[in-house]
Amino acid sequence: MAIALIWLIAAFQFFYSPPRVVPHRTDAIVVLGGLSKERLPVAQELQESLDIPILVVSTTGLSGNVEGDALCHEDDDPDLICFRPSPLNTRGEARGLSELIAQNGWKSVTVVTSDYHLLRAGTLIRQCTSAEVQMVGSQPDLSAGAWLDRFVVETGGLIDVWMQPECSSR
Repeated sequence: MAIALIWLIAAFQFFYSPPRVVPHRTDAIVVLGGLSKERLPVAQELQESLDIPILVVSTTGLSGNVEGDALCHEDDDPDLICFRPSPLNTRGEARGLSELIAQNGWKSVTVVTSDYHLLRAGTLIRQCTSAEVQMVGSQPDLSAGAWLDRFVVETGGLIDVWMQPECSSR
């Protein structure tokens, strides 16, 4: 019982109420795939307010990413870069982003994802690049049960990231 309570408190801190950064200008701003209805507006607002020149959108073709995928299909803005990760998960996004960082010579990126995903996604991306990675969270509207599910999924994913690092040779 005590272990479960300690895990719940830690999960709350890591995934529900993660530390917030004060965003600053970077070379590009990246929206990770999934929940683009929640994540994309945060990225677009930051891009405008911080005058970040490039918007990068991870496309998935999945129902949770309709807005991001639509932007990539409809917009021919030269300051928009769209990429489809392979595999279609956060590890694939970390590898794809590291390639974009190297190709474009970026020294820093801002990555927008849901609060619950900040720690795991940030860990993976930092395993794949030496560029400065600034993680910014968007706040999902989830039920208590959905939050508990995210706590379990993200805990398992974080353990996996620590046990099997991605891009171990940068």
